[in-house]
Amino acid sequence: MVNIDEIAEQACRRVRDLRTDRKWSLENLAERSGVSRSMLSEIERGRANPTLAVTLKIARAFEISLSDLVDADIAPPAIEVVRSSDENSLYRQDEDCEIRTLSPLQLEKDVEFYQIKLAAGGELRSSPHFEGTREFITVNKGRAQIESDESTVSLKSGDSATYPADVKHAIMNVGRSETIVFLIVIYPSS
Repeated sequence: MVNIDEIAEQACRRVRDLRTDRKWSLENLAERSGVSRSMLSEIERGRANPTLAVTLKIARAFEISLSDLVDADIAPPAIEVVRSSDENSLYRQDEDCEIRTLSPLQLEKDVEFYQIKLAAGGELRSSPHFEGTREFITVNKGRAQIESDESTVSLKSGDSATYPADVKHAIMNVGRSETIVFLIVIYPSS
């Protein structure tokens, strides 16, 4: 399992090493990165855990990539898990619609997997995705109506459908209670 603390410590050491290798003072790095001298000092001493934005500013100051700054040769786990308790997996949540991503974030360039909960009368309308994109949907609970361009179909619990998503499309709850659907978005290969 990836140890986040080890990665953070490694990144802090790397900032110090890169700065001293280039014979830059903290002031030089602060000017080049836009990160305060005091913050850089705290980072180098391992007393501060920089945000992604701060880390990116530092990497740009050294004219290296973010991954080069972190310099972590960590193998990805064989099994990746998206926990139901992970608040980062909530893509949208309001009174009409909740969208939760079920796919690991790094895969979302090829395929996306979602659980969508729609309140009675709730709907999810989407603009066209990239040309060739398709969506696959299964209704887990309730009733849904799917629109894709000019086509419309009604689905009940257990029904599945696939449709073009490179046109305007929508998922609507046409029942009197909550509808839950599982949605897979497949993007065309480049």
